[in-house]
This record gives sequence, C-alpha cells and structure tokens, in this order.
Amino acid sequence: MKEFKSIKKIKEHLRALEKQGKTIGFVPTMGFLHEGHLFLIRKARKENDIVVLSIFLNPTQFAPNEDLDKYPKDLKRDFILAKDVGTDVVFIPTVDEMYSKLSKTKVEVSDITGKLCGASRPTHFVGVTTVVTKLFNIVHPHKAYFGQKDAQQSIVIKRMVKDLNMDVEIVVCPIVREQDGLAMSSRNVYLSEEERQQALVLNKSLKMAEKMIQEGEVRAEVIRREICTMIENKSLAKVDYIEIVDGDTLEDVKTIEGKVLIALAVRFGETRLIDNKIVLKR
Repeated sequence: MKEFKSIKKIKEHLRALEKQGKTIGFVPTMGFLHEGHLFLIRKARKENDIVVLSIFLNPTQFAPNEDLDKYPKDLKRDFILAKDVGTDVVFIPTVDEMYSKLSKTKVEVSDITGKLCGASRPTHFVGVTTVVTKLFNIVHPHKAYFGQKDAQQSIVIKRMVKDLNMDVEIVVCPIVREQDGLAMSSRNVYLSEEERQQALVLNKSLKMAEKMIQEGEVRAEVIRREICTMIENKSLAKVDYIEIVDGDTLEDVKTIEGKVLIALAVRFGETRLIDNKIVLKR
C-alpha cells in the first residue's frame, strides 16, 4: 500500500496507472475508519484494478460551532484497516496542501442542498462538493463509493457529477449497522452508554414507518408524526429534522408513492446522528 501527501506525486502515480489502462475505484473519507468504510473499500476492490482511499478531515464542511477540533482520529489504525481490506493507495493531504490561501473557487449545488441536513448546516454542502470535486480532479476515479447513511450527500454528489459532466460513476452502498441496529458512524464514539441505548430508537422508528407504509398508510404527515412521537419519548433525544421526501429529488411528498426517502437527524446529548430508509411504494 502506497501513501501520498502530495497532490503532485499522487497525480503522477495515478496518471501512470491510467496510461496502463487500469481502472480506479475511489473511497473518500474523513478517517477514523469503521466497518461502513471498509464495506466501501471491499466493494471498490471487487470492481476495480486500483483502490484509492483518501483520509482528509475537511474543515470547509464544518461550521464554527461544530466538532472539527474533536473529530476522532487514529491514522495508524486507519492504515492497518485499509491495508487489510486491499487498499492500494492512501492519500492523506494536509489542509494547506488541499487549499491554497489564494483560492477563490467553490463548487455549489443549489436547491437540494438547502433541505434536510442543509437546512441546519447551511455551509456544509458547499464544503462537501468543493472538496469532492478537488479529489475527483486529483484521483480521476472511474467509480467513487459513498454510503447510503449520508443519503442527501450521495444525491447532491450525483447531481453535481451529472451537471458538470464528470467522468465518474457514483456507487451508493447500503447502510452498515451495528448488531443492535445503530447505523455505523465515526461519531458514535461520542455517545455515553445511555445515549447509545436511546439512539437505537432511530432505526426502530424507521422500521416502524416502513411497516406503516407496507400496511397501507400513505399520508406522509401521519407517518412523520408517529416517528417524531416515538423518538421524542426518549429523554435524551432532540429532533433536528424528520422528513419524508422523494428519493431522487428530495422534494417534499404528501402522499407516499414510488420511491421515498425517510430521513432524520437527532441529537443525543451533544452528538448529532443521522439515519434514513428508502421505501418503495407500488
């Protein structure tokens, strides 16, 4: 496994592989790898000649009051895990390497970034789309792998790739969960024992909503209220949002039909967790 900190050097390495006709699969992360990340890497390993992993804690997608400074880090452990699942190249740039002090350019996707997580984190997605564009330009991946847990992020990036005619296929992989159902997240380590137990309500509420739909309930607001009631019964839970939207456009829906995304963000103590479920109603 090769490690690069320099944009120039990783470009030289990957362009040489491109000339040999190698296909490149790319998994962008902020580090502190867990089984969700490893699932993406394994998927990339099966589908490409070369697997590139980036580990970059991107400051531009954090607001001043968010957890950039305390975000969990363990680079040594990340390298061991990445190597064990077949990563070929790890890119670990510094902030100064990724962002010139003279830089004036940002990449912004409008409309769909103002909903869900974008409503409470208005600067977040500009940071995401800008850094992902930069990483795509550096790596030149044939395929890039993202997790369904960050459903809005995946939809935004797909929109960006289509709008900007980028030559990369976005592969969205299923949510990977702990045995008890909690969606895997690097931020789970922040949770106290009680907070973690109460956080299990997220997946339970999504399953309840899916069951309601399967049993014939199609009124989105009725389902949303039931989810909200179930979550707010937990003393440590504070709802950021619970939304039921079109699974492709993120437009609000009043009646469940076709592909819908049930998405939520809830704080347990100081820790903000997101989860979601896609439901198909025929």
